Amino acid sequence: MTKRYEDAEWKESMRVKLDVNNMFADKVGEEHGYTREDVDALQDKVTAGHKNLLEAKEAGELDWMKLPETHKEIAQEIKEFAEENRDKYDNFVVLGIGGSALGNIAVQTALNDPYYNLKEEARDGCPRLFVPDNVDPTRLKSLLDELDLERTIFNVISKSGTTAEPMSQFLTAREKVAEELGADSVSDHFVAVTSKDSGKLIEIAEREGIKTYYVPDTVGGRFSVLSPVGLVSSAFVGIDIEELLAGAGYMADLCDTDDLWSNPAYLNSVLQYLADQDGKPMSVMMPYAHVLKDVADWYRQLWAESLGKEFDKEGNVVNVGPTPIKALGATDQHSQAQLYMEGPYDKVVIFLEVENFRGNLEIGTAYEDIDGISYLCGHSFDELITTEKKATELALTKNNRLNCTVKFPEVNAFTLGQFIFLFELQTAMSGELYNINAFNQPGVELGKNYAYGVLGRDGYADMKEEFDSRPEKDEDLIL
Repeated sequence: MTKRYEDAEWKESMRVKLDVNNMFADKVGEEHGYTREDVDALQDKVTAGHKNLLEAKEAGELDWMKLPETHKEIAQEIKEFAEENRDKYDNFVVLGIGGSALGNIAVQTALNDPYYNLKEEARDGCPRLFVPDNVDPTRLKSLLDELDLERTIFNVISKSGTTAEPMSQFLTAREKVAEELGADSVSDHFVAVTSKDSGKLIEIAEREGIKTYYVPDTVGGRFSVLSPVGLVSSAFVGIDIEELLAGAGYMADLCDTDDLWSNPAYLNSVLQYLADQDGKPMSVMMPYAHVLKDVADWYRQLWAESLGKEFDKEGNVVNVGPTPIKALGATDQHSQAQLYMEGPYDKVVIFLEVENFRGNLEIGTAYEDIDGISYLCGHSFDELITTEKKATELALTKNNRLNCTVKFPEVNAFTLGQFIFLFELQTAMSGELYNINAFNQPGVELGKNYAYGVLGRDGYADMKEEFDSRPEKDEDLIL
């Protein structure tokens, strides 16, 4: 049976597009806008960066770029595993943090019913999905107390198997399962996603007989949603993960060029880079579709953790990095838009626009005789939210504020896969423009290391000493 994403005409109709008109001087004015010449001036740098990325990909250093191809068979295996097992469980719980959680949340929010966990019909035999994404004791205890462990499967995600947050969640969930159901039941209630050849979680999974999927070593957390990190939970909740990968592969093909004017990932990277260099380091992602709300959260980690760096590739101190901000239309028209319209000229707004919503809803028609209300009658909510997006876009542009739009024909697995790969590749090219390593996170590691020392992990005694000798706080400054 032919899949819809194998049809060339359907794929073209579902193409995610980038509209950058409002980044240029003829729309927002010469003081803040750019010219084609400004963009062209960075073509050589982009060409060199493109070459670097392809060489790193071929050398096996950037396996996230290969996932749409290398994980086709793995996606089929995950899909079959989920189909064979999902009716055994009412709850699927992801034990992960950061990139091991945000992508799972974003895909679920985007592609399933907004009230999926509450609506049995929407789940259609699939389990509810929970992603605690933190070690807040109140939140985690409340979840564990609520779950029927006999009908729950936990997906623990950690490449190293030593990351404090997911492994503390795992230890606690495993203890409860073993106490309530017996130690022999552990393998029936856990699935692991980890590194294949190293780390503590693979050791535990093999000891316990836990079903395991693997993350390629060079796929970092924030680039991992198209690997088993995101595919396992997505498959269990009924998402077409093969179509998700197909969408990513389609965007990879569209972006397989160093020509700036043909590659949306590279063009947006250049424009965001130019804005940052001009004193506009704030990157606001503002979806005008609630289902894309958590996509903006995923983007926030991708952009911040990849591009916020102290050193460049030569070891020079540069302290670079734009600041990503998440917003939501139309909600944040009533909380943040005032700042974006009249505050400092230090932001670029990236709108996410959906052309066709999954469900339409007509606005009620009562009180047609009352001025100031009757204008709403006869319209629909998809018309209202789209009009509000275009009105906000126009208002920003009239106020000489940089903005661009990513257009989804509709939100489905294919278009979401495109979006994910588009912004991952944009981020990688931005690393080339800044001349920094976009794939490490040394600033995150320092805080982790202090915590390891305080908690008594072997090899981190010096970090505990440093923590314990930190300066005393002035009590007069604690009011």
